[in-house]
Amino acid sequence: MKRYIQILTAVMLVITTACQDLDREFVTSIGKNEIEQSFTNVQAMLTSIYADLPDGTVYIGGAAMMASASDESEFTTENNAVQAFNSGSWNAINNPDPVWGTYYRGIRKVNQFLLSTGDINLDPWKLDPSPSAQAVYKTNLAAINRWKYEARFLRAFFYFELVKRYGGVPLINNVFTLEDDYTKVSRNSLDECIRFIASECDSAASQLPLNGSTAPYVAGTDLGRVTKVAALALKSRVLLYAASDLFNTPGWAGGYSKPELIALPAGDRKARWKAAADAAKAVIDADALPNLGNYKSLFNTFNNNEIIFTRRNGASNQFEKNNSPIGFNLGLSGNTPSQDLVDAYEVKVDAATAVKFNWSDPAMAANPYANRDPRLGMSIVTNNSTFGTPQRKVQLWTGGLDARPIVNASRTGYYLRKYQIESLNLLNGNTGVHSWIIIRYPEIYLNYAEALNESEPGNAEIKKYVDMVRARTGVAMPPLPAGLSQTEMRERIRNERRVEFAFEDHRFWDVRRWMIAENVLAQPLRGVTVNRVNDSTFTYKAVKVEDRVFTSRMYLYPIPQGEISISNALIQNPMW
Repeated sequence: MKRYIQILTAVMLVITTACQDLDREFVTSIGKNEIEQSFTNVQAMLTSIYADLPDGTVYIGGAAMMASASDESEFTTENNAVQAFNSGSWNAINNPDPVWGTYYRGIRKVNQFLLSTGDINLDPWKLDPSPSAQAVYKTNLAAINRWKYEARFLRAFFYFELVKRYGGVPLINNVFTLEDDYTKVSRNSLDECIRFIASECDSAASQLPLNGSTAPYVAGTDLGRVTKVAALALKSRVLLYAASDLFNTPGWAGGYSKPELIALPAGDRKARWKAAADAAKAVIDADALPNLGNYKSLFNTFNNNEIIFTRRNGASNQFEKNNSPIGFNLGLSGNTPSQDLVDAYEVKVDAATAVKFNWSDPAMAANPYANRDPRLGMSIVTNNSTFGTPQRKVQLWTGGLDARPIVNASRTGYYLRKYQIESLNLLNGNTGVHSWIIIRYPEIYLNYAEALNESEPGNAEIKKYVDMVRARTGVAMPPLPAGLSQTEMRERIRNERRVEFAFEDHRFWDVRRWMIAENVLAQPLRGVTVNRVNDSTFTYKAVKVEDRVFTSRMYLYPIPQGEISISNALIQNPMW
């Protein structure tokens, strides 16, 4: 008899407030047959798969966000593992983002779960002729069918998280046992992986309820579960990456002998962009959200119709401790925004016009945070702005309560506001529920605009959907100018993604898929020095914080050396 490794100890995060108990803790050592025959135990297996979704708020070393491995941010503590990305000191043995095993564990759990759903014993209800028992039977049967497609979505999500890091990876859709030969596991081509993920999204979308409010058996209580819209949205993201430069330009790899592992076959790029545009439009057409709500409050909630898919965690205050200014009680500085990011927020001239920030403009340099895109103040703590509980003005000027030369004060002259629950009093032990938003509607709008700009430049829909993001409640940035060229529109879309999704784990990947990382991430990271003239007057100067390293091999992660040692069929990525 084959031996199975049963790892079903899921100390579960809170994904949702639903009655479906996604926040249930499930720890078991009972036998395989008992697990598979129990409706509630198999349900708990699905819950444990949701637990493998990433939490970007405390991603590396329990504190650093991926933003601090890009030009968005600097992590204050220099011995955090995230700094290896910035110094170029990471490799196939030491990777600060070691997710290969994490996601393959999740994939294996899905494969085992899909087998288990066929063995659930529903006879106690099926064989009972009473109307109440028959109703339970039908409800449970529908639930099992839905669970299968939720699990297939989650597997597709895990595969895409691997693909965007490594290129083509092994597609393993059976349950390995101790008797299987791991030495023959090999990588599938990138094309096979993309096609598989997109197909799984299609299958899930065809069977899942549209959204949480339309679920057939627990209507209104499915917040956090996979839906049709989530499946379509993941496909939109996948096909956007598939159309982008990185997966269509193998020349960066310097004559790599297995280009099919890192690039798609040569073909019609416009057709790929068109497919990406169509995938984004499918989301919009399925469940259109014409108006976007308040930006600031979005990141302190899990219950917002802008959110398509999220991971909701239990109540805590660790994120606030990690990222609050050093002068606040228990604040550790953490992920501190860069001047490079701050400069990306436009200056609002009037209701119809916005311009780039320019340090060479004396008025802008003297008052650099005046009339800026409101998303700046909603995402980033700047000098002399108010913050926290008890509330006070943040002193980022040299010698201030939150600034150098205090040990572990921000090195960039900024602190992170986004995702912080500022009402928490950390000394009193206040906690709040945090959620990590994985997909939200503005991504779909900007995916659509980007793909359409590459496939049908000049289409009026491009400007329309970018402007919808800019016009959201509380932001109200002027619309883009009319008549932008394809190149100009491309740059505007890229900048819009940068400011809209700051600290949401997009920038690290966007600069790679656009193949601009060698120009962007190899530049010195900048911050600002603030000097105080009096209580209301300060001077500002952009300064270098640190040199950064990026070489072409870093477009993809190296396959972990331990995996290559196990399987002699695995091929390493270029130049690692």
